[in-house]
Parts: sequence; C-alpha cells; structure tokens
Amino acid sequence: MAETPSEVDTADAGNRIGVRPPRTRAWRAGKVEAEGFPVAEISDYLGKPDHVVWLDLCGPDHEGLQRVADELGLDPIAVEDAVSRHERTKLDRYGEYAFLNVYSAECSAEGNLVLHEVSAFVTDRALVTVRQDTGFDIDALIRRWDDTPAIERPELTAHGVPYLLYNLLDMVVDAQLDAVQMLDDEADQLGELIFDDTYPVRDVQRRSFDLRRNLASLRRVALPMRELVNTLLRRDLAIVETQLVPYYQDVYDHAMRVAEFTDSLRDMVGNLLDTRISLQGNRLNEVMKKVTSWAAIIAVPTAITGFYGMNVPYPGFGAHWGFVVGTAVMIICSVTLYIVFKRRDWL
Repeated sequence: MAETPSEVDTADAGNRIGVRPPRTRAWRAGKVEAEGFPVAEISDYLGKPDHVVWLDLCGPDHEGLQRVADELGLDPIAVEDAVSRHERTKLDRYGEYAFLNVYSAECSAEGNLVLHEVSAFVTDRALVTVRQDTGFDIDALIRRWDDTPAIERPELTAHGVPYLLYNLLDMVVDAQLDAVQMLDDEADQLGELIFDDTYPVRDVQRRSFDLRRNLASLRRVALPMRELVNTLLRRDLAIVETQLVPYYQDVYDHAMRVAEFTDSLRDMVGNLLDTRISLQGNRLNEVMKKVTSWAAIIAVPTAITGFYGMNVPYPGFGAHWGFVVGTAVMIICSVTLYIVFKRRDWL
C-alpha cells in the first residue's frame, strides 16, 4: 500500500523517524483494524487483547529507534545492531523477543548486484522492520499480507506475527533466488563469450571479475539464511506455530536452493576461468607453432643467399647456371618444408 499525502501529513515532527515516515498497522483476529497511527500509540494497541502491531522504519537514526525501543522494551545492543549498517545475516534471541538481520538482493539486467539490509524485531504480538534504505519494496510486502487467498486467510492471517514474519522471509529468499538465477544467465553468456575469438579479452576478464564478486557477495548473505530459518523452526524457541511449520519449511527449502545455486555457480565460474586460461595457452601455442614454421621456411633461402653472398669463389660463381641452381634449391626446400608443416597442421 503506497503512502498517501494524508498519512505523511498526520505524522508530527516527533513521529518522523528516519528518511521516511514510519508505517504502522494493527490487526485484530487477522483483520486490519487500524493503520497510519503514531508510533506513540503502539503500546495502546498492544494493551488490547488479540491485537498484533507492525511498525516499519526506514533509515532511522539511533535516537529515533531508541524511542521505539523504549516503547517496546528493546535491548540497547539489538537497537545498535539495527541502526548499524552491514551487519551479518543472523538471528539473536533476547528474552521475550528475537532480532534478525537479513538481506534482500536485486540484480539488474547489466549484472550489477545490490543488497538491501532489513532488520526485524519479533515479539509475541509485534513486528518491527528496520530498513537501511528504500530499496526493499515494503509495499510489495504489504500486498503479500493483504492478497492472501480468501480460503487461506482464516488459516494464516490469524497466526499474527509468525505469519507476518513468514511473508517477510519468503520475500527476501525469493529475491535472492531471482538474483542468483540472473547471475546464472550471466554465467551462461560469459561461457559463450570465452569461445568467441572476436570478443575482447579484457571485457571477458572484467565480466568474469564482476560475476565472481557478485556471487561472493550473494553467497555471504544467502548461506546463513539456512541456519536462520532452521533456528526459527526450533520448537524450544516457540516462535513458529505448528500450523505454519510447512510454510517456514518451504522458505528453508528455497534458502537451501539459493545456497546450493551459489556454490555451483562459483565452481562453474572457476571452471570458466580455467577454461579461458587453457584457451589462451592453446592459442599461444598455435601462434608460436605457426611463427616457428614460417621462420624455418624463411631460414632456407636466407641461408642459401647468405652462402652465395660470400666474397669467395664457389661453384657457379659469376655464371648464369649458378643463379638458376641456387634459386631452384631455395624454391624446392621452401615448398618441401611448407608441405611437411601443413600435413602436420603446423601452418
């Protein structure tokens, strides 16, 4: 759901936290009861029975997030992790709530990978998402919550925070899967260019470097997702309800697929680079073989003319037949060497 001018105008100066106004929403029994309310009213909704609250912050500073932390009783260490950039993918447990940090991936048609960091505080009845930039499409996440098929709505939306968290993780893992598939397409194109002699070698090297760098970045944030989702599925944490376990298991399977995909792509890119080096070595050998063969052919007339160029009498010196014999020897020897080298595929 896109922000409307009225929603922005109703947020007073004290309610503006970060580069965008906070997004708030409250559910009761799986149905939306209110949204766009001030952050200070979160505790009022949490004080009502059967209410679940969601708060989204985009690019908040430490002071702004601390007001939310005071409202929900969050640990200062978790608040620091949420404000800091480039935290690793992880899930930490703090008493009555959990804190997780994940990365959504986006890959352009040019093969440039961009990672969007998203943190979340998960309590029994509240979900607080913290985005470091506007790259993560929070409206798409809201549509996932709202567009659940009617036949599933009573079954899923009534589960509150675990259902909201499932959609968040599913969206993140799906974005990583889309990114790794685009990198796979880039690897296929690179494999074809390696065997194209007309494509500049420097461009192939540049694209190979960019692809390996993007794979390393994606692998660094995607591999821990398996452990993160697996930890959420632990029964002793009591975060995921039994009815939602199959859905979280599906997210886990997708996370496994991303991890395996990145590993296989990394091996394939390594093999492509080895192939490129081998091709360069083979091409160099072909060039050296041809150069050596032509040098051997040229050496024959060079040796004969050098011999006849001595300032001493020799057979045929000063005679016409000596010139004819010398020319014939040069032609016969050169043609013979050319035929021999050609049959051996040296030319």
